[in-house]
Amino acid sequence: MAFSSRSVPKPATKAKSRSSVRWATLVVGGFVGLAAAVITAWFSGEVLVTEAFDQLQGVQNQTPGWLELPTEVAHYLVAPTVLVLLLAYAITRLSPRPRPWSRRLVIVILLGLLGRYLVWRCLSTLNLASPLEGTLSLTLLAMELFGLVTSVLQLLLLLRVRDRRPQADALEQDVLAGHYQPWVDVFIPTYDEPAFILRRTIIGCQAMTYRRKTIYLLDDTRRPEIKALAADLGCEYVTRPDNYHAKAGNLNHALEHARLIGFPRGELIASFDADFVPTRNFLCRTVGFFQQPTVGLVQTPQSFYNADPIARNLGLEGVLTPEEEVFYRQIQPMRDGAGSVVCSGTSFVVRRIALEETGGFVTESLSEDYFTAVRLAAQGHDVIYLDEKLSAGLAAEDIAAHATQRLRWARGTLQAFFIQSNPLTIRGLNPMQRLGHLEGLLHWFSSIPRIGFLLMPLAYSFLNVVPIETTGLELLYYFVPYYLMQLAMFAWLNERSRSALLSDIYSLVLVFPLAATVVQAMIRPFSRGFKVTPKGTSSPRFQFNWRLGWPLVLLFGLTAVSLWYSVGLASSGGANEGMTLGWIWSAYNLAMIAVALLILLDVPRPDTHAWFDLRRVIKLSPKLFQAELGCGPTLQPKTWWGTTTLMSEAGVEVALTQGATPDCPLAVGMAVDLEIAEDAIALEGIITAVDHRQDCPQIRVQFGPMAPASYRALVTTLFCRPGQWKRWNSPGELQSIGLLLRVLFWPRRFNHRRPSPVPVVKG
Repeated sequence: MAFSSRSVPKPATKAKSRSSVRWATLVVGGFVGLAAAVITAWFSGEVLVTEAFDQLQGVQNQTPGWLELPTEVAHYLVAPTVLVLLLAYAITRLSPRPRPWSRRLVIVILLGLLGRYLVWRCLSTLNLASPLEGTLSLTLLAMELFGLVTSVLQLLLLLRVRDRRPQADALEQDVLAGHYQPWVDVFIPTYDEPAFILRRTIIGCQAMTYRRKTIYLLDDTRRPEIKALAADLGCEYVTRPDNYHAKAGNLNHALEHARLIGFPRGELIASFDADFVPTRNFLCRTVGFFQQPTVGLVQTPQSFYNADPIARNLGLEGVLTPEEEVFYRQIQPMRDGAGSVVCSGTSFVVRRIALEETGGFVTESLSEDYFTAVRLAAQGHDVIYLDEKLSAGLAAEDIAAHATQRLRWARGTLQAFFIQSNPLTIRGLNPMQRLGHLEGLLHWFSSIPRIGFLLMPLAYSFLNVVPIETTGLELLYYFVPYYLMQLAMFAWLNERSRSALLSDIYSLVLVFPLAATVVQAMIRPFSRGFKVTPKGTSSPRFQFNWRLGWPLVLLFGLTAVSLWYSVGLASSGGANEGMTLGWIWSAYNLAMIAVALLILLDVPRPDTHAWFDLRRVIKLSPKLFQAELGCGPTLQPKTWWGTTTLMSEAGVEVALTQGATPDCPLAVGMAVDLEIAEDAIALEGIITAVDHRQDCPQIRVQFGPMAPASYRALVTTLFCRPGQWKRWNSPGELQSIGLLLRVLFWPRRFNHRRPSPVPVVKG
């Protein structure tokens, strides 16, 4: 089928988008305006509004008998809490990982506790005594309800989690046996990524053990050095005269180009971002799914071979799981069950004819990947998710790049409300698919109530307002059981990818710019274009990001003053029981903001190379003869043997196990020949460090210039081994508390140890 011209929006499409902008903005603005009008009328003393709120306050003052606390307080108040903790303990012991029966049981328990909490919260805790108190109390309730709606959506979607790894095992056999091997075009779109990053990606794509493939490097900056790189490595180089529609336009141009240049036209298209390197078995594990004609796209998770800036700035590399882990371990499997898998723009395979029938990659939005998958699903194609790490790329390397990436994702996703590919309105999706996409869209709005939760404790101190009228005993009976059950099962439900406490930290770091982006996206969704996340950067010093940090610095000061005032009031006996909640809340916020500020302090990154915890046997010999080294009369070169402790493209760290003797020491500056025995890779280098303090002497060698074959073999060893990108579990809630306390009282700024490598590639 010829490539559709729908890849370039027509004037009618643009006109419809503008109309959608007006309606979407008016709907959101209408709700906000209505709420503001009611509040204004209440403050101005409008009779009907005041009487309505007075009646609601009367309901709050007349709590139903079935909501009153049990008479025998000591015995019955703790019963719900003890019961849910025993249930959580029993479920996690009988089912250490979620199974269908245990997941359903936990979801039913959580929904029951949530309903119990909501009834009490709505009928017994509101403070509507005055317009100011009522406004803050209702605002707090609205923010809670928004968060609870998104939580309920997630719980409902978790009832249909899918795991396609067993299916991939069976389908892979057909590919390996040659029964099904369609031609695959491999696209590597690039804008301004450095050549050394592209080189490893091209080598990784060429190393895939799937013969019927063509590699295309799609250079949208028309750089001579990148054209030379493609020629040097033997892949096809594709460019175009302009950058129309950014990445989506680049991919669409390649779709047409690959058909015209005479190569076999790929039935399937695999796409990798410029920094993503696939493992050798990537195509063997994914291609088999396309034997089923309804499958349109197979998405795999994103993995990273460097720590994200949040973990690195806290000094918790290898301890905190990458931020994306929750999405790829929990959200994508549950979306697969609902038929609403998100295409993440890299490490996916798509059927060409299905893509062309839907008009190519979507150009209406910054998130071309997401909406392309929406269109495929709306046309009746299956968009599925294989939860298996088959590639790895570079995570954002500093907090500014991290913010650039997340804000682009937010703006691009929220453009859904203003384009034809809106998953909530596009024809062809079923209600369950729309529900899955609704959960994803609502996620970005959560930054706004998060700011409200940060500001609300200030009302206790500065305005002397209590937004929640309750007692400690009521909280113990109604709130604590739900909260503890949610806390106990949070990490269990997300496959141990993140604790609730650490999730709160991750959401706090960018809460202000995200909230601003959400508001801007709802008013002017297309006001900003595509901005590439910088990759391959380095920095020699600590640097605080004031552009992101100033709102948190201001809020930290206000919260500290609020806490000091509240504690002082409590110690003097001037605070009622409702005010106590305010200072506890302020203390929690203060600690969280302090950790967030430490995250905004980027630590030095002098080395642009990733170092891997990889074990390989090394044979090492000096380029000088022994006589020249003073090691004896023979002219035979001495040989050392050792095991690598760290490896990178630039060098290696070796623990010597044989041949190292005190009378023939190794020295800094010595030129050596190395051979990685298992992989038969011959290299040259210079010793840059020697450490005799260990039982086995440790040396570090910096590699010299490499032959192309040696570099190709080294990259394949470092990045392309099947199964090398391992998962590890995030710390639990108690351990997370300990880690955050350590970070607060002994931050990375005072820790001068060399940063640890990412411990996910052990050989």
